[in-house]
Amino acid sequence: MSSSRISLRNLKPLRAAQHNGLAMAGTAGRGANGQKSRSGPGIKPGFEGGQTPITKLFPKRGFVNRNERVWAPVNLDRIQHWIDEGRLSSSPEKPITARELLLSGCVHDVHDGIKILGDGSQYFKTPIYITPSRASKSAIQAIESHGGKVVCKYYNPLALRDCVKGRTDRIEAAPTRRDDIVWYSRLRNRGYLSPGTLQKAASLPFVQDRWKMLARELGVWRDQGVNTSSKKKK
Repeated sequence: MSSSRISLRNLKPLRAAQHNGLAMAGTAGRGANGQKSRSGPGIKPGFEGGQTPITKLFPKRGFVNRNERVWAPVNLDRIQHWIDEGRLSSSPEKPITARELLLSGCVHDVHDGIKILGDGSQYFKTPIYITPSRASKSAIQAIESHGGKVVCKYYNPLALRDCVKGRTDRIEAAPTRRDDIVWYSRLRNRGYLSPGTLQKAASLPFVQDRWKMLARELGVWRDQGVNTSSKKKK
């Protein structure tokens, strides 16, 4: 019996003569030694081999003020329009707060607090009782000239959130920064820590006894700070 003739069409490798070369690889596809072939989290974005990154070579302008606050402005003419539409109301027992302004749609976001502005005061005619975070001088004058009362009250983020949600089971925080204490202790700002403001609004039901206690305690601290600074200047 003669064997078949060997040709290119019937040539094939012996059994087990071939194997998968990747099974014996020691670099797992990372290539030879080097920084990028190491295991671990890798190189951070922006790393340039140790030289000064380009992000540090460009000059910077300005800064981020961590104490900056964004107020939600509300003009008097807008408040009057909401009152005429029946969407807002106030009384000595229930003054207008950030909650009423937000739920009525007068503002779409309370941000860090409500600030009442005097724009459109010529259209304002209703006596209202309101406790915003801030109020301009013209707004205060217009509200009080029509028989209303405005008392500016300090809200930290948690107290403002409780106000919007209508929670009254937690004690509201008092101001801790000196600038806030001084601002809310001035009568011209109608701050709730001012003895003059509390005296004018003493007959109003929404004035809390805690406000009077804070006014006394923080007033003593403020006066001591003023006396100490005056002595240092001398």
